[in-house]
Amino acid sequence: MQIWVDADACPVVIKDMLFRAARRVSVTVTLVANQFLRVPPSPLIRTIQVPAGFDAADDLIAERVVAGDLVITADIPLAAAVLQKNAHALDPRGNWYSPGTIEERLRMRAMLDQLRGSGVDTGGPSAFSARDTKTFAGELDRWLARHAPRTVAPGSLPAGTSTPDGDPQGPHEG
Repeated sequence: MQIWVDADACPVVIKDMLFRAARRVSVTVTLVANQFLRVPPSPLIRTIQVPAGFDAADDLIAERVVAGDLVITADIPLAAAVLQKNAHALDPRGNWYSPGTIEERLRMRAMLDQLRGSGVDTGGPSAFSARDTKTFAGELDRWLARHAPRTVAPGSLPAGTSTPDGDPQGPHEG
């Protein structure tokens, strides 16, 4: 399980939150963008720079995501592709994409594209807010609590027992 980020348009505050989450629960976060990204040094945080081009980052994420992964994106067609692979999709405002609503969201997007193409000013999304950040943080934390790998702190189990992966707990001789 890993977290993929459609990073070109992802707010910095969300990326920073994901960097902290990677360290906190030992999950890999991979940011995909068509530009260079500066990230903190960590084996858990990776970047992939794709060539400039329409949907290049989206296409790479859709190709590599696997069931159980989480994708952070505001791109509705990418979210649809992610859901088809039984992965999870969350937008940077903390709203989940779901199989039950993705078709309606795709239709709405197509309608707005058609209106814009005919010259109608449809406006855009509201400015990213502190409320959006808080909503995203809460949804990310809930998802991580359900899906992040469980780790057991050394010495937290009684001597002679083992973790599910068979690592014996108790005195280790070096």
